[in-house]
Amino acid sequence: MLYLAHNRKSCYNPQNCNTSNIDMDLFQLYAPQIINLTILSIISLISPGPDFAIIVRNSLIYSRKTALFTALGIALGVTVHITYAILGFAFVVDKIQILFLILKYLGASYLLYIGYQGLRAKKHQINFGDVSHHHDLTPRKALSSGFLVNVTNPKAALFFLSVFSVLVTPETPGVILFTYGLIDCLLTLVWFTIVILFLSGKRTREKFSQYRHLIERITGALLIAIGIKLLIQDA
Repeated sequence: MLYLAHNRKSCYNPQNCNTSNIDMDLFQLYAPQIINLTILSIISLISPGPDFAIIVRNSLIYSRKTALFTALGIALGVTVHITYAILGFAFVVDKIQILFLILKYLGASYLLYIGYQGLRAKKHQINFGDVSHHHDLTPRKALSSGFLVNVTNPKAALFFLSVFSVLVTPETPGVILFTYGLIDCLLTLVWFTIVILFLSGKRTREKFSQYRHLIERITGALLIAIGIKLLIQDA
């Protein structure tokens, strides 16, 4: 930080001050934190959880478009976690645990709800010739499903609160904070897009078409199991 301060002072003449050099110095200074955040985020993304379960579910039983909107909803949920983590909401959650408990119960209840809907699934005919789905979600519902699963996930909240409480200080520049958030959002979109492209291909869906209702029931049971686990885990 002293180096950066000295670098800024040396630019007493605006015409001689190269802001791009200052930005590069910032990124070099914060490179270890950026790398650590990237690694931790990748590990968190590939670990099975509610986000992954809803993506698998929507990729196999709905259209690719629906799955992509679900992924976008998850990324929007990530921005919410990042925002309050950067703003110092970790202090509030640490002092008022009732807020975390409310988030925990809301998340578990939503997982139980969509899991129950999956258990009640019946056979639906899907026409893969024109890749049309007789039983599909609207973009708005797909977006909200991904958003609600992520934003009410207490594990996601804990991840961002714990990581950002270490990475973010009052002296952290705004451009670095923006970079942290951008990295997490882009990693979320890229990872789940890869999963979606793999699962929602025509051949893959053709193989699973006759088992669509079973997939709904299995993923529904998985979501219920995750919801129950959240309920019984200690805060």
